[in-house]
Amino acid sequence: MKQFFIRLGENPIYKKLLKEPLTYIAGAVLLAVFQIAHFSSLGSGWGVTSTFANWGAWIFEALGGDVSNWVYFSGEKAQKALESSFLADGGSIRNLGIIVGALAATLFASQFKFKKLKSLRQAVAAILGGLLMGYGARMAGGCNIGALFTGISSFSLSGWIFGAFLLAGAFIGSKLLAKYFM
Repeated sequence: MKQFFIRLGENPIYKKLLKEPLTYIAGAVLLAVFQIAHFSSLGSGWGVTSTFANWGAWIFEALGGDVSNWVYFSGEKAQKALESSFLADGGSIRNLGIIVGALAATLFASQFKFKKLKSLRQAVAAILGGLLMGYGARMAGGCNIGALFTGISSFSLSGWIFGAFLLAGAFIGSKLLAKYFM
């Protein structure tokens, strides 16, 4: 069995498809194909963060809370999502696929590793940054998939505005990261 995996790792097709990164053009083409397939089969844009709101609501309700009077969940579409289950929700399956796919890609490329945190400051910055990104994505009406990618592909001005502010935020964030954490 060990020999099989050694031979597989040396296979040029395996190396090209699973070990080496895709080119930017190949990535863009794949994203476009997935967006078209998603839109044509489901009739809606591709989104990620709305599902996280549903996950939070499901957990909150499982712990005894009630979200039915929250403004976000007052609409018919949101109520329908809340009545659904994890496995019946297309957004949950897509998000789970993104998470599992990212892990699989990392494992196939032999890039998975645990990194030691350098300091408590780094951990706090990572947690705070993640929370701010999540909050910003919900306030913006979506993340880089829903607000940017889906917005631009549907010829929405909001997608281009989101993109401009995304670039500005990435620039400022990288400067802060370099100044305080490198």
